[in-house]
Amino acid sequence: MSLTAGIVGLPNVGKSTLFNAITKAGALAANYPFATIDPNVGIVEVPDERLNVLTQIVEPKKTVPTAFEFTDIAGIVKGASKGEGLGNKFLANIREVDAICQVVRAFDDENVTHVSGKVNPLDDIEVINMELILADLESVDKRLPKVEKMAKQKDKDAMAEAKILTKIKEGLEEGKPVRALDFSTEELKSVKHFHLLTQKPTLYVANVSEDDLASLEDNEHLAAIKKYAEEEGSEVIVISAKVEEEIAVLDDDEKEMFLEELGLKESGLDKLVRASYDLLGLATYFTAGVQEVRAWTFKKGMTAPECAGIIHTDFQKGFIRAETVAYDDLVEAGSEAKAKEAGKVRLEGKEYIMKDGDVVHFRFNV
Repeated sequence: MSLTAGIVGLPNVGKSTLFNAITKAGALAANYPFATIDPNVGIVEVPDERLNVLTQIVEPKKTVPTAFEFTDIAGIVKGASKGEGLGNKFLANIREVDAICQVVRAFDDENVTHVSGKVNPLDDIEVINMELILADLESVDKRLPKVEKMAKQKDKDAMAEAKILTKIKEGLEEGKPVRALDFSTEELKSVKHFHLLTQKPTLYVANVSEDDLASLEDNEHLAAIKKYAEEEGSEVIVISAKVEEEIAVLDDDEKEMFLEELGLKESGLDKLVRASYDLLGLATYFTAGVQEVRAWTFKKGMTAPECAGIIHTDFQKGFIRAETVAYDDLVEAGSEAKAKEAGKVRLEGKEYIMKDGDVVHFRFNV
């Protein structure tokens, strides 16, 4: 899947440090068939313990995890929506990504200056959100008069669109991003076609100091970020970008020891990857054979033939059926053969909606 999350943030909030950690960790992704990767794209593995368990069961010659892309978005200043600074590049980059990860500074350090002279995470969030809101407002203001003109001629589609655009315009003028507005199921179908910046799913990445990791409840900046995100219906992931950059160059054993010393069960980057994955409505299915056990990313709601097409277009064109077993059933049985004996392996057709954790063999004929 080519979906990607964009990392945004003001100067000196830890955005570059976090992206450096992602690109260093991405060295593990050398097995992936990407001919050329832009300098501002980092690829990391999606952490999934299920892949390790399947490897133990099947004992394949190789194991291949699935991967996820992060894009480092150009810096931003106030006035970006009007082209200030790298504003035009910033907005162009935002349009290209499918979700937004906004890095917000949640640490005090007199040696690291803040662009506005003081650490105020809510102000930082508002600067970026407001620039996106202003850009969306400009888009709506261009579109709405044309639609209203058609609506006056009793065009039903135009009338419906004008109603939704007016609702969005009012929300934006109140400083609310599109994702924070309430829409009916029918309205949402239309909203998706508008491709507005503030409708993109967003999560906030609170960057704390290494010392704060052991006592997050005492961090007032983090509390403020969480309250803001909760009101908007967004998620907050807590990381220490400096720690993540150090972890990224360690091997697995060293990483485990380092995390243990910090009292952490997993790295913040692993949490961020999983949260971004979920944010985009992504899930994982597996193929498992003696040659290879592999994880594949798909969009929730995709059919078996569509998922087969992720491996190769011929698999989708000539799709016959999918021999499928749920991950939990396979693990409980102990092997694919035993899962078949227990009646847990199903034959699914073209209408089957793939589920996260499905272990599948696609049958096709071209």
